[in-house]
Amino acid sequence: MHSTHELLDEVRDLIAARARPDLRTAIPGLLLSRVETEEPDYSLTQPLLVVMAQGGKRLLLGDQVFEYRAGQYLIVTTDLPVTGHFLEAGPRSPSLGLGLVLRPAAIAPLLLETPLARRPSAAESGPALATGQAAPELLDALARMVRLLDHPADARVLAPMVEREILWRLLTGPHGAMVRQIGLADSSLTHISRTIRWIRDNYAEPMRIEDLAALAGMSPSAFHRHFRAVTAMSPLQFQKRMRLQEARTLLATRAGDVAGVGHLVGYDSPSQFSREYRRLFGHPPGHDTRHEARHGVRLATAPATDPHPGPQPGRHLP
Repeated sequence: MHSTHELLDEVRDLIAARARPDLRTAIPGLLLSRVETEEPDYSLTQPLLVVMAQGGKRLLLGDQVFEYRAGQYLIVTTDLPVTGHFLEAGPRSPSLGLGLVLRPAAIAPLLLETPLARRPSAAESGPALATGQAAPELLDALARMVRLLDHPADARVLAPMVEREILWRLLTGPHGAMVRQIGLADSSLTHISRTIRWIRDNYAEPMRIEDLAALAGMSPSAFHRHFRAVTAMSPLQFQKRMRLQEARTLLATRAGDVAGVGHLVGYDSPSQFSREYRRLFGHPPGHDTRHEARHGVRLATAPATDPHPGPQPGRHLP
């Protein structure tokens, strides 16, 4: 096997030659990213492995900061609204990254193969984001996965096998415990993820903690504790972040209708909407409507019929 440095160089060159603006590739769940700007990015991610091949990124989840650079990876285990910006990215030296969607159906069968000492407890709960150093074995498997893009006939057969190898490297690696929670049907993460999906799909609706706790099969106090452990936010803070990030997307297409957008995302008070929007984004909502009217906008959403899952509505990998 080649050295870590050689493998990282290969992964970087493979991404640079094949990345598209929409992240998608012909292999389901495989995403390639090339970013030439340090502009802040607000997105809703999903369970993903992201490996940075060039450059770096700093993420904010609640009040926690995560940073990863070339040769390091990010693991996300549930849907999360994150704020981030790429580091030292520009046209001459873009940030290059690779993402792989972490599917419960692909992880679950591997749990039976893990050593008994490493098998998870369904009651375990912890942060849904983590960073680490990519081992040569992981980089080697990722390079082989990207190379399969040039061989579609082989990819149909071999890509699932390489995906299985990548997942095995994660399950037996330093963050295996958090990855294993994705594949457990009765894990705390699975129950919390169920409530996160409800908030994501109903962010504009009134929300009762008691109802969410019942959906998770927990007491209100246990639900609140587990939710904060996973997301670094309270359920109400999470809902607010979802509302405001959706508002930012809507303002791009409803220029001048600040009050209407605020109402659409669940705010009855325009002043409260403007106040909380400014607190999160650093400027009032009217600023974004004027900015997009002058410069145009590229909406960061994937087609509803897209067969290749990926982060929505983010434009970039987290």
